[in-house]
Amino acid sequence: MGRVLGLVALVALAVLFLAPVYIMVMAGLKSGAQADAPHMWELPKKIDFEGLTTAWAALGPNFRNSLMVVLPATVVSSLLGSLVGYVFAKLPFRFSNLAFGLMLMGMFIPYQVILVPMVRFLVSVNLYGSLVGLALVHVVYGIPIAALIFRNYFAGLPHEIIEAGQVDGASHWLIFRKVMLPLALPAFVVCGIFQFTNQWNDFLFGITVVPDPTKQPITVALNNLSGNFSVQWNTVMAGALLAAIPTAVVYMTLGKFFVRGLTAGSVK
Repeated sequence: MGRVLGLVALVALAVLFLAPVYIMVMAGLKSGAQADAPHMWELPKKIDFEGLTTAWAALGPNFRNSLMVVLPATVVSSLLGSLVGYVFAKLPFRFSNLAFGLMLMGMFIPYQVILVPMVRFLVSVNLYGSLVGLALVHVVYGIPIAALIFRNYFAGLPHEIIEAGQVDGASHWLIFRKVMLPLALPAFVVCGIFQFTNQWNDFLFGITVVPDPTKQPITVALNNLSGNFSVQWNTVMAGALLAAIPTAVVYMTLGKFFVRGLTAGSVK
């Protein structure tokens, strides 16, 4: 009976979480007349790609902008986080725990608090309004969570690995590059999923750092699809579906490594 109840609960939760996806797909494959609010749940009488075509025409450049920002920002923040995590896990120094705790405070600082100094800094270095400046913001904000993931992972690896490398005359930098990085693949998967998802779904930094609509990421452009007086729901839902595809692909391709990476290093 317990298994039956558990299965029923899981099915109910699955239906609840998949309902928005169902609405997006159904409305995105209808014509504008069929995709109004009262008929969104209904199956399309005829598959119509007008919404997808219109959405891609409007969001295509912004889709590429998001890729140009998120991909390098994910890689750079993960690499920097792995280096910081290695230092805190295997090269402890005086007050290292205090320094690590202070660094993690960056995860809990509300975005709204740092908007003004962030913009002023980007203006001073001539990066305001550019995709490079937006990528830099994502890298800086992504380092604390990346460092936490890699510190916990490296802490679970035997310290004898480092001692063996030192006996062979390898420096810490060489040990990190040749030994630790290859072993940290599960941590890179987890960190990459976190970073990619958070950065791809960002709205506040995108609209603040990049005021030019032609350079804004897809999340900001998706908000602009809605008209002031009327809403073409097939276009809006198709745009939301296009914006959700990259994160869905990431989870479907790397999901099997996600739990493995989260639990790796949890037991020493």
